[in-house]
Amino acid sequence: MRVCCQLLLLAFTSSAIFTSSASEIVQSKGHFEDKFRQLEESLPTANDYRNAAGEPGKDYWQQQVDYKINVTLDEKKRRIEGKQVITYHNNSPYTLKYLWLQLEQNRFKSDSIAERSSTFNGVDGSVSAANTYGDSAFAKISLQDLRRQHFLADNNLGYQIAAVTDANKKPLKYTIVGAQMRIDLPKSLPHNQSTTLNINYSYNILEEDAVGARSGYEHFPDDEREGGNDIFLLAQWFPRVASYSDYEAWHNKEFLGSGEFTLEFGNYDVSMTVPSDHIVTATGVLQNSKSVLSAAQRERLEKAKTAKKPVFIVSADEALANESSVVSGTKTWHFKADNVRDFAWASSRKFIWDAQGYQQKDSNNPHVMAMSFYPKEGGELWQRYSTASVIHTLKVYSRFTFDYPYPAAISVNGPVGGMEYPMISFNGPRTIWHDDESRTYTLSEKQFLIGVVIHEVGHNYFPMIVNSDERQWTWMDEGINSFLDGIATREWDPNLPWGREPSDVTEYMKSNVQVPIMTQSDSVLQLGPNAYIKPAVALNILREVVLGRELFDFAFQEYSHRWMNKRPTPSDFFRTMEEASGVDLDWFFRGWFYTTDHVDISLDRIYKLRLDTNNPDIDFDRRRQDYQAKPMPYSVERNQQSGQKTWVELNSDNLDYHDQHDQFSVTNKERNKYNKKHAELDPWEQQVLARALKEDKNYYVFNFANLGGLVMPILLELTFENGNTESLVLPAEIWRRSPSQVSKLIVTDKDNILVSAVVDRRGETADVDIENNYYPRQIIPSRIEAFKEEERKGNKYRDIMHDNKEALKEPEIKVKKK
Repeated sequence: MRVCCQLLLLAFTSSAIFTSSASEIVQSKGHFEDKFRQLEESLPTANDYRNAAGEPGKDYWQQQVDYKINVTLDEKKRRIEGKQVITYHNNSPYTLKYLWLQLEQNRFKSDSIAERSSTFNGVDGSVSAANTYGDSAFAKISLQDLRRQHFLADNNLGYQIAAVTDANKKPLKYTIVGAQMRIDLPKSLPHNQSTTLNINYSYNILEEDAVGARSGYEHFPDDEREGGNDIFLLAQWFPRVASYSDYEAWHNKEFLGSGEFTLEFGNYDVSMTVPSDHIVTATGVLQNSKSVLSAAQRERLEKAKTAKKPVFIVSADEALANESSVVSGTKTWHFKADNVRDFAWASSRKFIWDAQGYQQKDSNNPHVMAMSFYPKEGGELWQRYSTASVIHTLKVYSRFTFDYPYPAAISVNGPVGGMEYPMISFNGPRTIWHDDESRTYTLSEKQFLIGVVIHEVGHNYFPMIVNSDERQWTWMDEGINSFLDGIATREWDPNLPWGREPSDVTEYMKSNVQVPIMTQSDSVLQLGPNAYIKPAVALNILREVVLGRELFDFAFQEYSHRWMNKRPTPSDFFRTMEEASGVDLDWFFRGWFYTTDHVDISLDRIYKLRLDTNNPDIDFDRRRQDYQAKPMPYSVERNQQSGQKTWVELNSDNLDYHDQHDQFSVTNKERNKYNKKHAELDPWEQQVLARALKEDKNYYVFNFANLGGLVMPILLELTFENGNTESLVLPAEIWRRSPSQVSKLIVTDKDNILVSAVVDRRGETADVDIENNYYPRQIIPSRIEAFKEEERKGNKYRDIMHDNKEALKEPEIKVKKK
């Protein structure tokens, strides 16, 4: 029988229990969960519309809807009246008997599903989805909520449909179902045919500050004009045909407030009649500049195309003069937009207007006008940063996706804090007015303006061009866009708190209000963390940790190009990223998007192993060293300190053999036994042993536990006795056979003696508990929260720009009287 050399003596053992008969076998339920099970089992079956690579299939189709609209803004009544002609192109292979339209203004009617299903959380008076991070001891209603109730009660809201007719002005039968309308066609609409219909409608515009909508008006009572002035931001302002797709047919899920809008691409021809002293901006390109702009304004606009910095088309002084205008009459502004999925606009006499051209390499669209519209309340903050942020967004996003295909990118200040539409976005931050007639802005407002402009302008790419279904999968526009706006803000200024870093999502991922990212928008408990931050962090980790930038950027750009001006689903994104990167990502997408697992990898133990050579001269000497390295007993140490002599020391002339040889002394018999075994080894075994002895490397076994359930790569940093450090990445596949616990052997050179190790030291994987990342365990530094929340909040919004104008006063010195 040949004897092999046992190279490693493990510091742990395993055991098995065998029974003598079948009746004694104890069966147990298995607990294995395959975290690497193929996601394809859960995705829709690939077909000729959407193939297995995540591309539009050979028979991909989508509908087209064209609009010609004439609309009048009644400023005094704050009311819209419109007439529109809809041309619907049926590109689907199916015959349609009716069309569904979205009537989002009906969402604010008292009998709407949205209003009747709204909930009261009893904490801050909000009637939106409850925040269950904590409970309040009592219920309360805020003044803002009362204001909302009063406005809804005092105004007749929702669409008023005056007529629905066909191309020959014959009435069509229609049925209104909440915030939707079904129009029955006089004859079925087959494949590759079009139909035209007309709708006359009106509605009362919402006061955005009162109701909290995505559009509406804002009133400025103190402007130098009798009755004050308004800014109108108009969106969801006309009946829009719902989407009809290969994967859902009619998208007729009711608008409840959270789920945004999925629409068809089409061409828009829109004329807006407004008070003659208003400035209007909109989706598309102005067609009649000679009729609505002065010669000076047209000249400035032309100059702005090649300017190095923004040029005022309407200056601050001109806008201020407009605020006190008493001009009567109206003007009609005419805009056209091709191949867009929506149309929004803004109108006010308060607008300052600046513009700057952005040049890009795209031969089809080399020139883009970046523009901003804002009242005097926007002040220097908007003048400095709005248009600059627009251009920065186009530069960064185009690098990751495709060149910007539209002729304009617009940022408008008004009552809406942040909302996006093709070519135009509504953004909220402003300056602060002081008694000394100056305007300043806080650092927080500056950061917010830059961040929100980047985010909302970025939405032109997702979902205005890559046309995902926001109502069903909010993360596909908000999450992907948040990922990109994080990149753009870091490239603007790394100190901007808008980075979408892993640490931004850890509290949410271990909370009790987490739901899977794939949850439909209206059912999400915490929309911000779920639809914005968590998917953005996931993509950040996918880029920086899992795939690396080169593979991720290639796959992401491939996805963007494949689905430009088309309608992707989550399966198209997942399949494209995997197919184009060449990496199996099913475990990643399943864990991050379909579960509520979180990342918590614990480094439980590190065992140091040593080569067991069976050579007694080597092994016994090592045992002697280990024995001598043990701490000396207190009693022995104190005896030595007191000078007490042992019997052996006092009788050195009377010692026997055992006093002169310790328990680790080697005998010739043991040497002969080893030599015989060594001679029986195969030559290759002798070579392996000789090399291992010569190299004398260190063998460490690391025991890891996956406490959060979400499998991730293990980012390991090792620190050695000589002060050197080494970083290792153990891929997520290490968990494939044992998703809860794994062990890993790590071998280091002789001089690299390990003293400590840490998992994910830089916080790159969103690990929710860093205390168990260290071995040995360490004291974790933590900031002491020394101030109340109100004080911290006040510090955040310090207006140092204004406060530092105050003259420094000499401190008073009080003289104590004797």
